[in-house]
Amino acid sequence: MPALTDNILEVAYRLLDKGLVPDFVLRPAIRALCRQRLREIDHGSFEANYAAKMQWIESVRARSKIADLTEKANEQHYEVSTEFMLSCMGPCAKYSCCLYPTGKETLAEAEVLMLKSYCEKAQLRDGLDILDLGCGWGSLSLYLAQKYPKSRIVGLSNSSTQKIHIDKTAEARGLTNLEIITADVNAFDFNGSRHFDRILSIEMFEHMKNYKMLMAKVASWLRPDGPEDALFFVHIFCHRTTPYHFEEGDGWMAQTFFSGGTMPSHDLLLYFQDDLTHVRSWFINGKHYSQTSEHWLKAQDANAKAGLAELEKDAVAKGLDKEEGRKAFYRFRVFYIAVAEFFGLHGGNEWGVGHYLFKRKS
Repeated sequence: MPALTDNILEVAYRLLDKGLVPDFVLRPAIRALCRQRLREIDHGSFEANYAAKMQWIESVRARSKIADLTEKANEQHYEVSTEFMLSCMGPCAKYSCCLYPTGKETLAEAEVLMLKSYCEKAQLRDGLDILDLGCGWGSLSLYLAQKYPKSRIVGLSNSSTQKIHIDKTAEARGLTNLEIITADVNAFDFNGSRHFDRILSIEMFEHMKNYKMLMAKVASWLRPDGPEDALFFVHIFCHRTTPYHFEEGDGWMAQTFFSGGTMPSHDLLLYFQDDLTHVRSWFINGKHYSQTSEHWLKAQDANAKAGLAELEKDAVAKGLDKEEGRKAFYRFRVFYIAVAEFFGLHGGNEWGVGHYLFKRKS
């Protein structure tokens, strides 16, 4: 039976890569897989679930590296053609959950509303030294550089193509207070040469594993002797109660889009306060992420002809057959549908987005 199941999955994945599975078949199948995941992470009682969580937390504390498979994250998301990615996102190029207070917002409006919420929750003001840790295509870095012209903004990304895009955009806007560094957080360190009044990280921690090591590194980058508390703000997607790993045997998402990834629980970071102290948390219903991803899907479909051609060209430029570009196009469609269904399940109350504020311990 396992061999038969593997063969069925192989056929299904090939059909997905060719765009031959209609959405009306795909969406209920994804919802069924989400429910299966919930059954897998439920150990039957509060006591058993708590014991499993504690075991999981101790296992990540014991890991030797902050993150696994960082090159896979680049391959699957962050070194994909910038032109294609921009064709799916809103004008701020925000590749993370946006905010829909009424549910009627456009993607452009929802991007800005979420960016504004970061500024309020992180207690930002002009004149600060700010680090955007895991800056993506620069939505937050560029927004902060423009909103706070007397601040010094640094963005850290593992992707060289993201840096090229941000630098080009900053130059076009005449922004001179923004610096982008390309580095792997596993190995990179400021080594005491720079400190920040605020550090913000938006949907980067989901690619991490050893949160103790990561939080210690973040704490060492916060200003130790400022006139006020140095603060760290985090935005992650999360499950309401249970953390888990995305592993190669888990299926399409883990193999294709989130290799080496982590699904944190909403309370996970509270177990890693060795070097930082928790100040406040917020939970954002998963329907916001569901609507964000539906907007990305709509944009991808609206720009399908150009997007497909761009990914084919990108594949050839990387020495691959253009068929790999077509696969990438259809995989992103499946990914956006999966995110929309995943976060929309059970009214958005199962998986959602966590916001957290920490301060450096004195």
